[in-house]
Amino acid sequence: MLAKVHTFSVVGIDALQVEIEVDVSNGLPNIAIVGLPDSTIKESKERVRSGLKNSEFTYPADKITVNLAPANVKKEGSSFDLAIALGILAASKQIDKTLLEGYFFIGELSLNGELRPVKGALSMALAMRKKRSKKLILPLDNANEAAVVKEIKVYGIKTLRELVAFLYDPNNLSPYINCNSRHSKDIGNSFADELDFCDVKGQWAAKRALEVTAGGMHNILLIGPPGSGKTMLAKRMTSILPPLNEDEALETTKIHSSAGQLDSKTGLLHLRPFRSPHHTISNTALVGGGTIPQAGEISLAHNGVLFLDELPEFHRDVLEVLRQPLEDGQIRVARAARSLSFPARFMLVCAMNPCPCGHFGQPHSNCSCSPRQIHRYRSKISGPLLDRIDIHMEVPSLKYQELTDDTLSENSHSVKTRVLKCHAIQRERFKKEGILFNASMNHRQTRKYCALDKECSGILKAAIEELRLSTRGYDKILKVARTISDLAGKENIKASHVAEAIQYRSLDRQTF
Repeated sequence: MLAKVHTFSVVGIDALQVEIEVDVSNGLPNIAIVGLPDSTIKESKERVRSGLKNSEFTYPADKITVNLAPANVKKEGSSFDLAIALGILAASKQIDKTLLEGYFFIGELSLNGELRPVKGALSMALAMRKKRSKKLILPLDNANEAAVVKEIKVYGIKTLRELVAFLYDPNNLSPYINCNSRHSKDIGNSFADELDFCDVKGQWAAKRALEVTAGGMHNILLIGPPGSGKTMLAKRMTSILPPLNEDEALETTKIHSSAGQLDSKTGLLHLRPFRSPHHTISNTALVGGGTIPQAGEISLAHNGVLFLDELPEFHRDVLEVLRQPLEDGQIRVARAARSLSFPARFMLVCAMNPCPCGHFGQPHSNCSCSPRQIHRYRSKISGPLLDRIDIHMEVPSLKYQELTDDTLSENSHSVKTRVLKCHAIQRERFKKEGILFNASMNHRQTRKYCALDKECSGILKAAIEELRLSTRGYDKILKVARTISDLAGKENIKASHVAEAIQYRSLDRQTF
């Protein structure tokens, strides 16, 4: 007898509908799973066998054939266990196969028949919005995540026996209601109290640079000796960023769900992600990929911050792969069978020492590095990559008076208020352009919205001739000046705004 069960497979960050066909026929006891399954799916036959027996069902002593359609797409993961088990029950006439119609089933089966959570539940729930069937059955631990999608009915189940009882009497269980989703205006309004700008002593110029960075969603490089506060400042970046709106929250949560990085209590991610990979990270781990492509760190940082500490310690080929996603806001992973695109519009925050020992240029410290060592250290970061970083900010060592000053610095909430106003100006400006922030402007938009008067043009011309900046560097100055002007609430860019933007670009030419 043939039974059909509907489920999903996660491909990249999206979900693909899969129809599982199960045929039980006379023959030697055996189970064959076809349709390009990975090793995890092939091992599911042992989990299904024990799960059925320990749930007091009968595992057929017949020939069982399981087909995962479409057969030309590689499938991976343990989310097919539940659908395969139900297909066997229906094909062996232990349950009525008509009960399976109108539902999608996902879940990993334990040996005692309990359902364990799987990754990609939100991607699957979002894919169901376009399907005729709107009923999704999945492990209870995934229910809160999937129930974010209001257009479908989500049923969280604990065991296989509980599921079969539900299929025969659907009125016994109500659709799951997400317990911690918020209205879009509330998403991201809270942040970790322990990460606040007021905890950072001194560094007024660096804090100003980070405010400008957040105001236009620019990229920034912090350069300074060890212990000057670069990492401390970077980790507080998300506390001054605007909240995730509803669309951003769904997109960000979907990426983390497909990577299996959501816990069972998470609905929507309310805070902007902050990713800080170690400098030993590989190309694949950073940009994504693998035999079955998955999102990397730059996609997990989408709509948030990617922090690269000790920037020159990263392998140069790893850093160079950042160039394309920094320009395009997405990364494309090509494989022989399929090419996938992952969103990667993130804010890049980097930190580095000025030399291997970290004390070059410090007035009260002696640098032990030779000029050749310093050149080799700095040349690990290519010019094209530096061109894509809008702001280069020096973070000097603190003086004793700054360390012992008990005066409270401005807190993150105050800075965030100004950033939110700056973003409101940009939303109004770009409402017909398809972008949200100054950093996303293309060349044409930069010329349109960053017009300069004669005085500003003169200052910028002198800077270009003196610093020999590239065309991209010229555009970066205009975009940063536009953000500074927005933070000041000015409609037109002033000379002081251009001068401040040039200051943020000059550091790379002085030290590199």
